[in-house]
Amino acid sequence: MKTIKKAIQSEINVKKSQFICTLVPTNSKAESKAVIQKLNEQYNDATHNCTAYIVNDGEGFDDDGEPGGTAGKPMINVLRKNELHNVTAVVTRYFGGIKLGAGGLVRAYSKSVMEAIGKAEILEIEEYDVYEILFEYSEIKTADTEVRNNNLEVINKEYSDKVSYDIVSKDNRDILKIFEKYSGKISVNLKNKQFLEK
Repeated sequence: MKTIKKAIQSEINVKKSQFICTLVPTNSKAESKAVIQKLNEQYNDATHNCTAYIVNDGEGFDDDGEPGGTAGKPMINVLRKNELHNVTAVVTRYFGGIKLGAGGLVRAYSKSVMEAIGKAEILEIEEYDVYEILFEYSEIKTADTEVRNNNLEVINKEYSDKVSYDIVSKDNRDILKIFEKYSGKISVNLKNKQFLEK
C-alpha cells in the first residue's frame, strides 16, 4: 500500500476553469475533515471545493455542488486506482464561464488528482500491530535492551506513574513471546493497528 510523504499542490486549467488539487497525508476521518475545513476557509471564494479521502477509519467523498458523481467519486477512484491510503484530496474549482458537461467534469477532476499524485513523493506503507508495553521505571534498561536486541521500533514513549512504550515489529517477530519471560514486570497489550513506512 502507498501514501504520500507530504502535502502537495498542482493546478490545471480546462476551458478557462482553474482546478487546484491539494493532496495531504491524513490518518483519520477527523484529520481529513480538519484539512477540508481549512481549505474551504482558504478558498472560500472558489466555485467548488470537492473532496475525497481514504484513511484508517474509513473513506468518503463530496461533490460540493457539482452534479452528482462528477467530482468526488472520480477523485476517490483515482486514489483507489493508485492504491493510495491515508490521504485527503481537495480539488478547488474556479469556474471560467464555459460549462464542461458531466463527462468533462469527470475528466477534469480525475486529471487534477492524477497530476498532483504525479508530483507527490510516494511512500510504501504497511499495516502493523502496535503493542503497548507497560513497566516500572526500574525496568527501563531491560525494556530498552529487548527492544534493541529484537530490532523493535518504538513509535511512542510516555512517562507517568509507569513507563509506556508503543512498539511495532517490522519483521513480524512475536512481541508477546519476546516479553513473556518478564511476566509480572513488563505487561504487553495489543493496542491497535497502524500504517507505517516499510
